Amino acid sequence: MLNMITHGTPTDLPPLLIAHGLYGSARNWGVIAKRISDSRQVVAVDMRNHGDSPWSDSHSYPDLADDLAEVVAHIGGVADVVGHSMGGKASMMLALRHPDTVRKLVVADIAPVNYTHTQMPFIDAMRGVDLNGITRRAEAETQLADLGVERALQSFFTQSLDLPNKRWKLNLDTLAAEMPRIMGFPEIDSHWDGPVLFLSGGDSDYVLPEHRGAIRALFPHARFAKLPGTGHWLHAEKPREFEASLRNFLTA
Repeated sequence: MLNMITHGTPTDLPPLLIAHGLYGSARNWGVIAKRISDSRQVVAVDMRNHGDSPWSDSHSYPDLADDLAEVVAHIGGVADVVGHSMGGKASMMLALRHPDTVRKLVVADIAPVNYTHTQMPFIDAMRGVDLNGITRRAEAETQLADLGVERALQSFFTQSLDLPNKRWKLNLDTLAAEMPRIMGFPEIDSHWDGPVLFLSGGDSDYVLPEHRGAIRALFPHARFAKLPGTGHWLHAEKPREFEASLRNFLTA
């Protein structure tokens, strides 16, 4: 089963399951998860090949969805779910493959479409860090900067650095091999009739008007909203506004 970080205790509301994006971890969502746990239990997971969860040669969205379904079964059988980027695609696939496990779904800045860009340069940068002589994360961040990684992402990536063991807590080999599937979205003859909020960054180009046809084919009752002044990492750029949007939708 996936590694879980649990915040709060069960209440009358369903638990909230959080699925992070590529190169992320459950720890990235700690502040938001702790705040929302004032009203319900919140469970953030490390996705497979990330953090303290098991590694695998596969990183397909059906597999990621089945991982999430196993967690939902463990925490009560039904959950509200929020997923960002890769985690958003996995959460969409969860609702499509295991429709009875999801009550409400929030998809953060991603659409069920194939993207043409790649995230391989970040894998190349992480592989390029000489971990042998590193004693502090700041040293790894300096190397990442020299390799062209922007400042905001340097600290984000080094949260997945296992300093004592001189290793990344990311299965970079599998993520590289599976990158085409990560950037894509599998064809699926299904749809989910539950309530879905596609919450996007106002300055992001990940969810475009031309994506709405593909979205509504899978999620007929989809709603759309944007957080002004944010990009793809909307939950990190404006966490309070993101939290407020999440609460409003889940409690409506």
